[in-house]
Amino acid sequence: MATIVFCSVNKTTQTTARRCLLAPLKKLVRAGESHSSPTLLPGTRWLRFMSHGTAGRTAAGRTRRGALALTGAAAVTAAAVVAGVLANADHFQRAEMATKVSPAAVEREQEGDILERCREFMSPPVSDVAVLQERKGEMCTRMEMLIMQTQAEFCKALQEVDGGTFKVDRWQRKEGGGGISCVMQDGKVFEKAGVNVSVVFGHLTEEAAKQMRSRGKVLKGKDGKLPFCAMGVSSVIHPKNPHIPTVHFNYRYFEIEEEDGSKQWWFGGGTDLTPIYINEEDAFHFHNTLKEACDKHHSQYYPDFKKWCDRYFYIKHRGETRGIGGIFFDDLDSPSQEEAFSFVKSCARTVVPCYLPIVYQHLNDSFTDEEKDWQQVRRGRYVEFNLVYDRGVKFGLATPGSRIESILMSLPLTARWEYMHEPAKGTREAGMLKVLRNPKEWV
Repeated sequence: MATIVFCSVNKTTQTTARRCLLAPLKKLVRAGESHSSPTLLPGTRWLRFMSHGTAGRTAAGRTRRGALALTGAAAVTAAAVVAGVLANADHFQRAEMATKVSPAAVEREQEGDILERCREFMSPPVSDVAVLQERKGEMCTRMEMLIMQTQAEFCKALQEVDGGTFKVDRWQRKEGGGGISCVMQDGKVFEKAGVNVSVVFGHLTEEAAKQMRSRGKVLKGKDGKLPFCAMGVSSVIHPKNPHIPTVHFNYRYFEIEEEDGSKQWWFGGGTDLTPIYINEEDAFHFHNTLKEACDKHHSQYYPDFKKWCDRYFYIKHRGETRGIGGIFFDDLDSPSQEEAFSFVKSCARTVVPCYLPIVYQHLNDSFTDEEKDWQQVRRGRYVEFNLVYDRGVKFGLATPGSRIESILMSLPLTARWEYMHEPAKGTREAGMLKVLRNPKEWV
């Protein structure tokens, strides 16, 4: 049987890391890495490292299998991970994943080499490359490049583990802008995986403006018109195996021009996990990865945005959260545009390292028909939240020219609704509901 070897690249453990990662990774190790913010290395692949030992088992007797996750995504996703051999493979020791972009990528962004970066994407950007080059220093351009990069990194990492291929679907909005939808259905691992980018502009409808005002936005349009630009990357992944959680993330930027020519802007987004069964090691890994990204910018970001996430992803009519949360924030317009953007970048760069190790951890877990049925019931709850409460879905449906297929991409292929369903006391399903009805701290 096997346990998992995790390695870390930093000043004190470089020698150990090099031994652990062996010859194929020696060239990736760089001197002088910071323990708190290890550098991401471009061009690496997902690798599984196993050492002989006693494998842990789940309560149901299934062998737990782990993986060290290093992405095959382009440019800026690879991970430095904690050194040492796990004493017990049943304990999921969280890999210390980096959220800091590599120096090469920073240099490319600073130099504004738009064309070179675009070659790494799933598709050419929504905006014309020449236009992006022209306004490379503007926030709209920088954010569009970030969301395109995030889409590419995540899609390539998912393709690596699934073996399938994303369908890349470009669409245009006649009112202005468009998007790129990447969807993989009925794969080996993922029943449905969607990673969408949208960049839209035009004028806010009265319905959309009402939603903004309800959030405290004071908007002064000219002749009742409010020019806006909105862009973001959004993803929902529904795995086949009920022991692999569903994950969602969304990072977006909004800009409105008022009648006097001044602009209001803000960022929003977050990443959250929806497991079918509670696994505390997975929960710790997921939340701690997000916490480390938040802590780089402000010590209150993680606790505040974790609470916000629990409040937001709450199904009021069921009295339960959608999952075990993560982080969520909106209307972020301080302390400065540059610092807010830097924080969003850190968050976006956690989407691969906070999720893919969990996928590999449960890739070969067996499951019963009863466990699959419970997954379908929980997916029904997911659908309820998205259609009844989700602000992004509401805004999209209220925006003229929105692409309905992309908005409803978040819905699973299959789900079920059982009348008056309540799991038996003492079961793992009942334990899951207890956590959903009483959110807990995971870190």
